[in-house]
This record gives sequence, C-alpha cells and structure tokens, in this order.
Amino acid sequence: MASLNKVMLIGNLTRDPEVRYTPKGTAVTDLGLAVNRNYSTDSGERREETTFVDITLWGRQAEIAGQYMKKGRPIYIEGRLQMDTWQDKQTGQNRSRLKIVGENFQFLGGREDGGGGGGGGGQQNYSGGGNQYDSGPPPSQGGGGYQGGGDSGPQEQPSHGGGADFSEEDDDIPF
Repeated sequence: MASLNKVMLIGNLTRDPEVRYTPKGTAVTDLGLAVNRNYSTDSGERREETTFVDITLWGRQAEIAGQYMKKGRPIYIEGRLQMDTWQDKQTGQNRSRLKIVGENFQFLGGREDGGGGGGGGGQQNYSGGGNQYDSGPPPSQGGGGYQGGGDSGPQEQPSHGGGADFSEEDDDIPF
C-alpha cells in the first residue's frame, strides 16, 4: 500500500528562531508557526481560528532561518509529520506530540516586512542538504534561492555545489 507524508503550511512565526547545535555540530532550530483559518458559520457570521504548529529545521536550513527570520514574519513551509514520544519526568506518564520536520521553506513578504506576502519581491526558497542554487529567476528578480539535495535530517557534512546558470528563457513560462 502506498503512503504519503507531506505537509504544506503558510503562517507567521510565533517567536524568534534560536539555533542550537548537536554534539556533532549539526544545527537545529524549533519554530513556532501560527496558521489562520477564516470561515463563515451557517448564520453568516465571520470567524477566524488559529492553529499553532511546532516545526523543526536541521542543518543549513536551521542556520538560515535563525539568521533571517524573526517573530511575526510570514513563511511557507513544506515538511513531513513526525510523532515525538517521551516519558514525563514528573509523572512518569508516556507523552507524545505531533510535529513537522521541515524539508523546504520559502520566505514571504519583503526583507524588512513583518507581514503580508505581497508582490514576489521578497521570496526565497530553501531546502535541506547541500549548497546548490535552484534554476528559478535570478536573485535580482526576487526569486531564486537555496535548493539542496537529500533529506533534511541531521547531516554532518553537507555537500558544496556550484551556482546555477540563469537565462532569459525562464521568462517564457506560461503561468
């Protein structure tokens, strides 16, 4: 039987990322994300509900998020669900929580912008692994970004690749 474990979210950070390092030197950061949902009740009343989600980033992604992201900034995250289980030290009970391990993310909004993901001037893509740039539009056009290979688990020795060859032919994309 086939299975799929993929999560895509857009929301705002609930706190500044704090980068920590494992004993072997791998960067890790935990993000808090607030995701809003607007809807109307049967009586026509508008409501908004907020869901708070815990996200973990590893390696270079953790370092980049720690360097550039701040509380309140909008972000797009792709990742996978993971169940954390532990035993509560005070009560001895087994505890668990569902969290997201980030695999890719994209900054939304402008560089100094604290909200709103407007006209495409401030978007950058990041995914785990090495240091290869994707073949999106050149950085001067607001896109592009960091695109790596491999999964986003702990990585001790990221690969170091080269840059991308940007061309004008990318402007002919019909969407």
